[in-house]
Amino acid sequence: MKDNAVSPASDPIDLATTIDELRSARRAWRQEQDGRHSVARFPSLDETGRALDDLVAALFPGRLGMFAGPVEREDAFVETRLRQALERLQRQVEREFAYWQEEAVLSFDVSHASMIIGLFCAELGPIRELVDDDVRAAFLGDPAARSADEILICYPGIVAILYHRIAHALYGLGAPIVARIISELANNRTGIDIHPGATIGRSFFIDHGTGVVIGETAIIGDRVQIYQHVTLGARSPLGVTDVSARERLARHPIVEDDVVIYAGATILGRVTIGQGATIGGNVWLLEDVPAGSVVAQPTAVILAGDAADQLHETLRGRGA
Repeated sequence: MKDNAVSPASDPIDLATTIDELRSARRAWRQEQDGRHSVARFPSLDETGRALDDLVAALFPGRLGMFAGPVEREDAFVETRLRQALERLQRQVEREFAYWQEEAVLSFDVSHASMIIGLFCAELGPIRELVDDDVRAAFLGDPAARSADEILICYPGIVAILYHRIAHALYGLGAPIVARIISELANNRTGIDIHPGATIGRSFFIDHGTGVVIGETAIIGDRVQIYQHVTLGARSPLGVTDVSARERLARHPIVEDDVVIYAGATILGRVTIGQGATIGGNVWLLEDVPAGSVVAQPTAVILAGDAADQLHETLRGRGA
């Protein structure tokens, strides 16, 4: 057979059994859920992403919106992108209310979504100012940074906090699903997982960032700096152990002003990291830390001589 000859088509795979099994699985799931929610009403990941792109362009028209026209046309560009963003967001908030409607005691008012978007619009100026402070903090905190523009465009920590500040505003205004989608868009892009319910102060800097997790009820003060693979988490998942009302609403750490948390630290539960404290790398914390303290693991042991040679051989698979 010549190299470019087309091989005969094989018989199609018999999918009847698989389709039957998938149908059975869908039916079992829907019966278990009692048919209360229609996924057709769930907010769209793609549409929320488009709204977010428009919103980011309106907040930063030159650097993130790629606006290159004369300055006298910048406001018109911002208005166009902002209107597109708000219209898309309102439709997604409306879908969120429709999704929950069958469980609600009363019908959602048709103006509820537009009211949320109107209130959200008023938050955009302060959000822009907060993100500017975050960029300044990154420039001061990272000697490798060459410009504020480089930070805004290239640093995953800034992308994550920009998305978070948008999501947090929507979360607080009563659109938690849309807010959660925005936080997941940030996670997909940066590897940084910040729940939209987390409260974060001014001048926040996440250096490098991959693997950072910040839980829903975490509270972070001003001028806090954290590094990659830091977790501000809860001690046990809900439903596994009995928890009080306070523990439901206060499951994650409080990090006070001017704290630095180095890579790999895991801080769990409603503990308080006092102002100005430093948490070293790979530390595991379940208790409060006084202000100004330094928490560190013992330093690593440096092997030499026979001990070093023996470990080298073991690592190469030649040890006894």
